[in-house]
Amino acid sequence: MNRFSYRALRAPGLCFVGLHLAAGAALAQADYPSKPIRIIVQYQAGGSADALARLVGDGLAKRLKQPVLVENRSGAGGIIGTDYVAKSAPDGYTVLLSVPGPIAANLALYKKLPYDPRTDLRHVSDIASTRTIMVVHPSVPAQDFKGLVEAVRKAPGKYAMGSWGPGVQPHQMQVFMDKTYGTQTLHAAYKGESPMAVDLLSGVIQMTVGSISTFQPYVAAGKLRAIAVPGAQRAKAAPTVPTFAEQGYKDDMFMLMAPTSLLVPAKTPDAIVEKLSREVAAVVKQPEVQRRIEDMGAEPIGNTPAEASAAYKAFLPVSLKLTRATGVTLD
Repeated sequence: MNRFSYRALRAPGLCFVGLHLAAGAALAQADYPSKPIRIIVQYQAGGSADALARLVGDGLAKRLKQPVLVENRSGAGGIIGTDYVAKSAPDGYTVLLSVPGPIAANLALYKKLPYDPRTDLRHVSDIASTRTIMVVHPSVPAQDFKGLVEAVRKAPGKYAMGSWGPGVQPHQMQVFMDKTYGTQTLHAAYKGESPMAVDLLSGVIQMTVGSISTFQPYVAAGKLRAIAVPGAQRAKAAPTVPTFAEQGYKDDMFMLMAPTSLLVPAKTPDAIVEKLSREVAAVVKQPEVQRRIEDMGAEPIGNTPAEASAAYKAFLPVSLKLTRATGVTLD
């Protein structure tokens, strides 16, 4: 038998195998989900990202009729959890809930990442925009951002800005203030918002930018003073606090906002991504879920994969620019 006739005889079998595999893949997508889904959070249990993951996970479990488990894989500035999902099977059963840092700022902070969020992950939906707030200790003689800049400028090296790590938003703000307004502030890095809040309340540090859910209760109790919130509009969870823009400060540093997002491995089939996105949006749009998200100091979104991807592409270059301006690089 010559080579040509051998190939001709073999071809129908190959076609059958190809059709069988394609049919199996289509069936798997149509049955999705047929087993528990895991939502990976890059930080320890108890934080705002973890709380948001559990809220969305509970809603998804009811709609999808499958358990949705939240798994915390913390460490290395979110790299461990992000890398785990990026290298997971692209079948829709391992999902990442990510804050902006691990998929944006880390590209500028770290000399080398084990993943590239631009090519190894794809967006499912933006869950919510987590609003932040600038607060100061009551001993600081400032009622607004202009007053804060003046107070800090008059006392070089006296005021410290707390953050939850090099290159994150509070550190970016501190560097921006020093470079733009001639202030000389200190940077105090913590392992999270909770220990940072303790030192701010006791006056060890004098100011920070952090989540509204953490700091607004202390503002309401008179233990801290609110200065401003980033973004173009006031935060629903802190409606009496003016934006930086309202006070005349409209640089990117004061306008940039980014969502907490759901992502999956890049090769996850479109059908699964679209279905998961629809279900997430349905959960986020439930009145009770929206109320609970707002109680966390965030604002619900629940958009499509295309909308989430477009938002990320618009946000990324600005985030990288601001992060690089801190001059920080990590191994």
